[in-house]
Amino acid sequence: MQPAESQPYIDESPLRPAPDWPRKLGVVLFMMVCFEVGLFLVIFPWMQYWRNNSIASLSPWLHAVWISPYFRGAISGLGILNVYISIAEVVRFRRPPADRLKVTVL
Repeated sequence: MQPAESQPYIDESPLRPAPDWPRKLGVVLFMMVCFEVGLFLVIFPWMQYWRNNSIASLSPWLHAVWISPYFRGAISGLGILNVYISIAEVVRFRRPPADRLKVTVL
C-alpha cells in the first residue's frame, strides 16, 4: 500500500494586484530619455563641435557627407521624432485607465 498523498494548500484569498509603480517609473524614465536624446539630436548637429570629431575625419567623402546640411537636417529630424514620441508618451501616461472611462446608458 502506498501512503495517501496530502493535497497542496490552495489559498482562497483574492490575489492582490501587482504594484504599478515599477511600470510608471519605467515609462517616466523612457519619456525623459527620449526627450533628452531628441533635444540633443536637434541642437548638436548645428553647433561648431559637429565638424571636429573622429567620424568626420575618417575619409574625405565621409567628411563631405558629415557636414552636409541635408545630413544634419536628417539627424535633426530624428531628434524631432524623439521629442514627439516623448510628448506622445506624456499624453498617453496622463490618460485615465480604460476601466475609469466606462459610460453608463440610462
